[in-house]
Amino acid sequence: MKRRKFLQSSSALSLPFFVGGTPFTAVGKNKLFDVIGEGNDKVLVLVQLQGGNDGLSTLLPMDQYDNLAAVRSNILVPENAVLSLTDVAALHPRMGDMRRLWDDSKLGFIQGVAYPNQNRSHFRSTDIWNTASEPDEFLTTGWMGRYFELNHANFPDGYPNEACPDPFALSIGSIVSETCQGMVSNFSLALTDPFEPGTVNIGQEGDIQNNCYGRELDFVRDIARQTNEYSESIIASANAGNNLSTKYGETNLAEKLKIVARLISGGSKTKIYVVQLGGFDTHSGQAEEADPTTGTHADILEELSNAICAFQDDLIKLGIDDRVMGMTYSEFGRRIRSNQSAGTDHGTAAPIIVFGSCVNPGIIGDNPTIDTQVEVNEGVPMQYDFRSVYATMLMDWFGISEDKVKEVLFRDFQHLPLIQCATVTSVEDEIADNFNLQVFPNPFSDYFNVKFDAQDDWYRVSVFNSIGSELKVITNQQFSRGTHELKIPSHDLVSGIYFVRVAGKKSQKTVRVIKA
Repeated sequence: MKRRKFLQSSSALSLPFFVGGTPFTAVGKNKLFDVIGEGNDKVLVLVQLQGGNDGLSTLLPMDQYDNLAAVRSNILVPENAVLSLTDVAALHPRMGDMRRLWDDSKLGFIQGVAYPNQNRSHFRSTDIWNTASEPDEFLTTGWMGRYFELNHANFPDGYPNEACPDPFALSIGSIVSETCQGMVSNFSLALTDPFEPGTVNIGQEGDIQNNCYGRELDFVRDIARQTNEYSESIIASANAGNNLSTKYGETNLAEKLKIVARLISGGSKTKIYVVQLGGFDTHSGQAEEADPTTGTHADILEELSNAICAFQDDLIKLGIDDRVMGMTYSEFGRRIRSNQSAGTDHGTAAPIIVFGSCVNPGIIGDNPTIDTQVEVNEGVPMQYDFRSVYATMLMDWFGISEDKVKEVLFRDFQHLPLIQCATVTSVEDEIADNFNLQVFPNPFSDYFNVKFDAQDDWYRVSVFNSIGSELKVITNQQFSRGTHELKIPSHDLVSGIYFVRVAGKKSQKTVRVIKA
């Protein structure tokens, strides 16, 4: 068996070693500055919200409040309890700490993030988010792992080395993140305690037979050696680091982010940290009907809010806040209409939260339109493809070229104004590119018209159904600058709810329409 084949078929791909009861995954190292760019010391923290977060209870569309009250009255927080951000958007009342980040211009949101042809399975949708694949495409590599592979085809051979004493990515917990999975090995380590990351007893080294079994044994010993060397660098960073914030609570997420801040302040050159927060699969008891400001979802939103606020406070006090960006992601949003168990079922899109001192504060995208006649299965429609968020982070935060980003993510993407210090295009240019989308008549019968103001750019016009499936692409081509109008026959569409989406390279719009 070849070494590459051995790793692909073994548990070393994604499962950690357990040493003395402490999980620690053994994988190789990277030349950090070759991967991300010479001298780049930026760090990205990914906060995975496991279970599918209900965006309509996290970032409430206040201009749609009356209609929300008609379709989710048993879980909707009172209007006088929300924490206003803008005239049309507010946070859940248990997210007071995150509201303070907003006031300090260290918080942003991207509305309606999903992917075409939404899969509402936890496992499959999580795979899609981790691999950045198409819904009908099954990949074995993560989106970050593929980028690492471009620069380090021989990984993990030759790592760690003197130039790179630290792991490239860390998953704070017992399981490595599949976002960092490469063809052969995962570029992430799983870590629970930075002071006792665990070591592997290699045992007495003797002569190894020159056959396939001997070569694999030699490889396993090499992985164990790498584990021990990583342990030394992690312990050194933990001892040299510190935590200065007094705002951390005693929650699971707070403890994980506390580790991240300590390691960064201790000099670790690790670039990616992944932390997870579970509990978002709120089919029942999402809110207490007697007091919708309480319940399962309220509790975990408070944990999320408090932990991120304390983490940001720590970064500022440690003087490293300009190096760190964070973002949340979840496999899907929840449905618009609540169920009879005071919960919500698997839906489509939800907002992503971005945080940090370099974030471009504000809300990107529009509030979803809520109808009182919303279908039972209807989810919040997609505005932005999640891969556009990934691509923007790679380009503007890590300085990766557009060509490399396209190679990693397999498709064109929209560049979004997420970061104040963006190096690719200006925020003003991005925000100015609105194109006044109109779809009429609405309701329609035999046809509908799509009218929009185009730049000299490429546009994709498509139709989605109420559960997030892209039914047809009307056009996907270059448009000249000016107003364009398309007449679309609709004989192939049955009566019901649809969403027309027009997406250019820098912005998009989605309009809800009805076929009578």
